[in-house]
Amino acid sequence: MANLSGSGMNPPWSLDQLPPAILATIMTKLDVTSICSAASTCRAFRSCASCIFAFMPNFHLLDIGPSIDLLRPLLMPLNPYLRSLKVDCTRMDDSSLSYIIRPSLQELCLHNCADFSGKVLSLIGQTCKDLRFLYLSSVAEKRGRSIDVSDLEELLLGCTQLEVLILMFDVSIFSRHNFTRIWSMVSPKLTSLEIGFISSVMVTELLSPATGSYQIPQLMQQSKFPGIQKLCLSVDYITDTMVSTISKCLASLIHLDLRDSPIMEPRIAFDLTNIGLQQINSHGKLKHLSLVRSQEIFPTYFKRVNDLGILLMAQKCASMESFSLGGFCQVTDTGFKTILHSCANLYKLRVSRGTHLTDLIFHDIAATSLSLTHVSLRWCNLLTNLAVTRLAFNRDLVVLDMRDCRNLGDNALRAISTLPKLKTLLMDGSDITDMGLCHLRKGVMSTLVTLSVRGCKRLTDKCISFLFSDSSNRGLKELDLSNLPNLSDAGILLLAKSHIPLFELRLRQCPLIGDTSVMALASMKVKENGWQGSSLRLLDLYNCGGITQLAYRWLKKPYFPRLRWLGISCSMNRDAVDCLTRNRPLVHIAYRGEELGIDQWENLDDLYMHDYEEVDEFEQWLLEGDSDSDEEMREAEFIEGHPE
Repeated sequence: MANLSGSGMNPPWSLDQLPPAILATIMTKLDVTSICSAASTCRAFRSCASCIFAFMPNFHLLDIGPSIDLLRPLLMPLNPYLRSLKVDCTRMDDSSLSYIIRPSLQELCLHNCADFSGKVLSLIGQTCKDLRFLYLSSVAEKRGRSIDVSDLEELLLGCTQLEVLILMFDVSIFSRHNFTRIWSMVSPKLTSLEIGFISSVMVTELLSPATGSYQIPQLMQQSKFPGIQKLCLSVDYITDTMVSTISKCLASLIHLDLRDSPIMEPRIAFDLTNIGLQQINSHGKLKHLSLVRSQEIFPTYFKRVNDLGILLMAQKCASMESFSLGGFCQVTDTGFKTILHSCANLYKLRVSRGTHLTDLIFHDIAATSLSLTHVSLRWCNLLTNLAVTRLAFNRDLVVLDMRDCRNLGDNALRAISTLPKLKTLLMDGSDITDMGLCHLRKGVMSTLVTLSVRGCKRLTDKCISFLFSDSSNRGLKELDLSNLPNLSDAGILLLAKSHIPLFELRLRQCPLIGDTSVMALASMKVKENGWQGSSLRLLDLYNCGGITQLAYRWLKKPYFPRLRWLGISCSMNRDAVDCLTRNRPLVHIAYRGEELGIDQWENLDDLYMHDYEEVDEFEQWLLEGDSDSDEEMREAEFIEGHPE
């Protein structure tokens, strides 16, 4: 570079000197949040970001819930090239629809649409004629919002290219007759259908071939959904009639996921029995099957299914690749072993509330050709360390979920430590100790991404030192230490000193966790792949016994710059919580005890790691002039310390 006249110094180098094409090429590799962060650093990046948003094909912003005022400058001017839009609509209503629903869209995911009315359905049908993928959750759940079957009808009538439809809300509010009628208009290209809640009677009527004297006989047995390959439904009751109808009418079905939550003990006409189980996979194409009875509302099981039903079903399921069975209290080791020995391609096995499941299920697993990668055995209290020891012969395990198996102890961890590919380990409610976790440090900690020991009462602060005494566990991103009565601030200080770049940390209902832990985590510095500062995106401190007013000062900006989910208790000072909410509007703050995180359908995106600065420039760029909240926080603290 040429010297300045009259001096030997080089002129200051600026990003403005880079060709715009190079800047654009670099920034198109980033996600939306990262582009916004870069735009706040200099004029050249801001100008380049504005140009990129004008032709960006994918706009995905799910880690925050922006208002339309924040979203409008990002989605404007109108982008004719936009093909995929994924947004959290928590802070939006019907007035936002004209900005987010575009004719060019082929993929649309709108999460948390509680403040939208049924207009969102009709407008999508009117506007998005080329839509292939649609996800909508919680539509019109807020009081005062309404939705009509005509809105759904307009959606189905307009989106003739739809291939995947996910409606995560209650459709049982619609008239059964009208609901069944409008599905005759659904796109013939539909291959995947998922519904948040629907009654079993509506499912049967929906899938049953149309009948009537006015119809041509050749069309009477024609299915409304000839191309459906994936069906996921949450219903009131899983019944023989519904299962039989699904099996007979969906000839191309590959993936079937049914979950029910009975409000009372079901009568035989509204229950699943051995007879219904025999009807599954009548066309022989099924690869994935999930039948789960939830006890969320009423404690009940599939009491009319036993080993014989599983045996008869397994005869048709030799090509199955994954099984998920929940609430089959009459099925014993004999039934579950039938699945293991009949399905040579099985890689995923999930059993919950298997009250008769014992160690015998894995007695001879080493003699099989199975290569299980995902195993979940939850609420199976007869399992002991021996079952895990035998299961560990399956060296390809990636996910192991043994939550609420209370008889598992340190010997189980010793066996688990030999698994070379394990990434997720969930041991909630087990009988493990600090010394048991030492086995993990010697083995799988180098590969683990997620570890949960929630409710393991025997763990103390020493478990932190045993887990993080060296740098072999830098890949751990999610850690759940909730409900540990002997975990104190001293343990969290050890965790902060380890500089592990965690994304999620859950500490709810730990009575000895207090302000010191919050200060230590806020001050924790990690340096990973160029990152500086705290890496936490989720922090759950709900009902921690030692949290006082002081901790709220450390939860506001600029601390925890990457935080997107925060769980706290508001019983101490609701004014302080409100001030914190205004101080960090882009953070999901939960104070009623609800579990933090995203729902199962939001895992469509892969984890995307990108750079952040010490202060979150994304919030700084979108929310300028936010100094009032500091005064509000101090005022709330004054009120707390000087009650009338």
